[in-house]
Order: sequence, then structure tokens, then C-alpha cells
Amino acid sequence: MKSTIRQAVGIIPARYQSKRFPGKSLVMILGKPMLQRVYEGAKTATFLERIVIATDDGRIATAARAFGAEVFMTSSHHSSGTERAAEVAEKMDAQIILNIQGDEPLIDGKMIDSLILALQDRTISMATLAARSMDWNRFADKNVVKTIPDQDGFALYFSRAPIPYQASDHFWQHIGVYGYQRDFLLKFRGLSPSRLEKTEHLEQLRVLENGYRIKIVETSSPTLSVDAPQDIITVENILKEGTHD
Repeated sequence: MKSTIRQAVGIIPARYQSKRFPGKSLVMILGKPMLQRVYEGAKTATFLERIVIATDDGRIATAARAFGAEVFMTSSHHSSGTERAAEVAEKMDAQIILNIQGDEPLIDGKMIDSLILALQDRTISMATLAARSMDWNRFADKNVVKTIPDQDGFALYFSRAPIPYQASDHFWQHIGVYGYQRDFLLKFRGLSPSRLEKTEHLEQLRVLENGYRIKIVETSSPTLSVDAPQDIITVENILKEGTHD
């Protein structure tokens, strides 16, 4: 089956300077840098032909090469991981690009493959992951992004606020992995930051505000992105308990 799938490349944008958690890409999680855990999770995908870590920081580049990753040094002037991924994608021939966030240490290959399979439909410009959740503590957490899909599985909105208001059965937790048709990623890079993007600090809203659609691909279990030092303890406990598939 793999030979029939259009080529996909995974790009992991990684920076050292983070306002809330400086150096978090290299923070240790059970003896491995978080970036290595993201990379190893991505490596389990069946349909990724290549995985590249994109960074402008020598410390991250050195660490990534130490655990065997391919590194692409990028400009230091990018304002987002999407811009960093687009710089790399511009120099590649792959038709499908996966932007795998470097703070998702619980990501696995099945999640990535599901996006690649969705993007075999060339009419889908962009896709991302979400999981149904009933963890109401996360529902109220501004660091956990929520989304609402329409009846056809395309995103109506993304927010840090609890949406939909007074949800009682479940909500959709967004997971920070994006898939793009390469041409659309390069087009997205050229769009001006939008009002809602600036308000929510969510760059995917730029896509919706410009009239494009984002396909929501459901995955069975939420991950836990690392936004603050205390999240490391939670991730380590999940890994120790083996509760993440």
C-alpha cells in the first residue's frame, strides 16, 4: 500500500526561546529530550518518507543530530513554526507536508498516518487532528485548544475558550499536528496575520478567516502538549503508567 501513497515529509519546527518555557524542546522526559520523543513518535509513521527538524538554534541542532535526526537550519526571523516549516518545504519536492509540533511528546505514527491518508484527497488543502474528550479540567484550560467540526468534518472554529458553551457530552480537543498540500502551505505563509489569529494566538484561524477549510481528522485519544514545566510531570506519569497507546 505504501507505494500508492503520495510522498509525505514530516517537519518538526523547534526553537529554544519560548516565552513561557525557555528551552522546553530540550527538557528531559524520562531520560530523553522532549524533541527526541516527538521525533521517535513520528518515526513510527508508515507513510512518512522523511523527517526533518527545522531550527535556528545550534543547541537544538546538536542535540537532534546526536539522536540521529536530520536537521535543517532555518532563518531566525520566523514568527511561527508554520513559517519555519514552509521554508523547509519550499526546498523539497514532497507534495504533502506534515508540521509536527515539537511540544507533543505523546504523538504517535498512527495519528500522523491518518492525516497523510486524508490528504490523498487533493481537494483538502489542510488537515489537523482532534479527539473527543470529557476531561472538563482541560475544557476550561486556556492552554488546551478546542475546535468544533461541522457535519462534514471541517473546522468551524478554534479557540482557547471553552467551546461550545455549556458542552455536556464531550468537546473536541485540538492536537497540534498539521498536514498540508505543499502548495497550500506556501500560499498560507504569504497570508497576512488575521484579527482572530492575533486575538486567540492561534495561527490556524488565519486559514478560516481567509475562506479556506481545515479538515478535522479524529483520533482516538487526546495527547498532552507541554506548555509549562508542570506538564512534564504529567507526561512522565502517563508514560510510566503505559496509559498512552
